[in-house]
Amino acid sequence: MSSAWPIRLTEGRVGLRPLRRNDRRRWIELRRNNTDWLAQWEATVPEVSGEEPPSFFAMVRRLHREAREGHTMPLVITYDNEVVGQLTVGGIAWGSLRSCFIGYWIDRGHAGRGITPTAVAMVTDYMFERVRLHRVEINIRPENVASKRVVEKLGFREEGVRTRYLHIDGDWRDHISYVLTAEEVPDGVLRRWVASRSTTT
Repeated sequence: MSSAWPIRLTEGRVGLRPLRRNDRRRWIELRRNNTDWLAQWEATVPEVSGEEPPSFFAMVRRLHREAREGHTMPLVITYDNEVVGQLTVGGIAWGSLRSCFIGYWIDRGHAGRGITPTAVAMVTDYMFERVRLHRVEINIRPENVASKRVVEKLGFREEGVRTRYLHIDGDWRDHISYVLTAEEVPDGVLRRWVASRSTTT
């Protein structure tokens, strides 16, 4: 995957680029300002594991190492070139599976502007067209109405419930799996998303 990383994607005012060490101040500011907004949806580490959350720099080092190894793509979402959120492509699998999952969060002040669907559409197309994966998966808590709207707008197909799938906000939580395969979007997710927006404005 070395030729597919690092990446930069743009659509209008929305961009995706690698998370960098010098994003630390803005990233911490966003996380601090959105603590209550994100806490109920963010993965946590069970206390029994004894793991301590990594520092920002340790997190960036680990994610970039995994990116070079072809396992993940750690990206920030930008709007007018300002960091407003994060999107991570993870669990990249090769061989006969050729699959990945996407996770994301955005600053509450920028939610509802179509930024997140645009970012997800861009990276989904990239994984299908450039990385040549076959399946993209997004797992969302049933209660997360805003995040479910993102995948529904983009035409992700609901595949089923994963019981007690991830540890979030202190407990193991059910998630709904939403999926697209490359055959379902031969003309691209972004093109379809942009077209749908133009017909509703």
